[in-house]
Amino acid sequence: MAVERLRVLRELADRGTVAAVAAALSMTPSAVSQQLKVLAREAGVVLLEPDGRRVRLTDAGRALVVRADEVLAAMDRAVAEMESYRGSPRGQVRVALFPSGAALLLPRVLRELAGSGVDVVAADEDLPPSEVLRLLADYDVVLTHRDEHAPSVAGPRVDSRVLMREPIDVLVAPEHRLARSGAVVPAELADEEWLSVRGGFPVDDVLRSIATVTGVQPRITQRLNDFSVIEAMVAADCGIALMPRFAVRDPNLVMLRLAGVRAARLYDLATRPHADRRPAVAAVLAAFRTAAQQATATDRPR
Repeated sequence: MAVERLRVLRELADRGTVAAVAAALSMTPSAVSQQLKVLAREAGVVLLEPDGRRVRLTDAGRALVVRADEVLAAMDRAVAEMESYRGSPRGQVRVALFPSGAALLLPRVLRELAGSGVDVVAADEDLPPSEVLRLLADYDVVLTHRDEHAPSVAGPRVDSRVLMREPIDVLVAPEHRLARSGAVVPAELADEEWLSVRGGFPVDDVLRSIATVTGVQPRITQRLNDFSVIEAMVAADCGIALMPRFAVRDPNLVMLRLAGVRAARLYDLATRPHADRRPAVAAVLAAFRTAAQQATATDRPR
């Protein structure tokens, strides 16, 4: 079985449609379909089956994707081994980061790698952890975040390692009745109007945990994924919000520690299995670890 045809199959598993694979690989849809037909003949089994107007992988197709990951990872390791003979790690590493994590860590990562020969090409991707596998179709490293009680995205096709823990606090305006409290328990928040993020993100998971503790469904007036907009709304007394501790930028707002609830998000670094054997990827992962240590050196709320 040809390596490039295995790559086409993996792309289909990651992207879901022949059209998306064709766009990613600069091929025509008919060429993608032809490559998949040839691969099925080489494998001697049916790899795809109809699913409405699309196709989906059969059990054999899904099993072959896992083996394709291993083959392509072995090819990457071979390239990495050749890179190691050149001395220091070098090359381009594509990194996807959620926006607030990028603001906190990316400048530190780039400073750490300055002059190393490793070129980080970064993009902000505001997607939940369930999208990590799809993102790995386009990126070497994905920085994602999840509620600390949520399961890791690690699996047969994804390596994931916890980078850091960031507490989540309650953000209020200086004039709010609880602003001088320092810490609050969930029961004190039962009657508040909330500003939150879309479902599937860590902050919303913590808000649901508060609802479980209090038995009161929170009144969410707006759902906005841009933390700077949420800060502006809190400052304008449009409600209160849960905010990751290191994401708050407005020095006039007050952060209150949540008592009685473990409220935090975990930062995870996800890669393809064995991707860290590439020296350039390993250097980027190490730079993220250093950046996280620097960012969490002090973590007290204001």
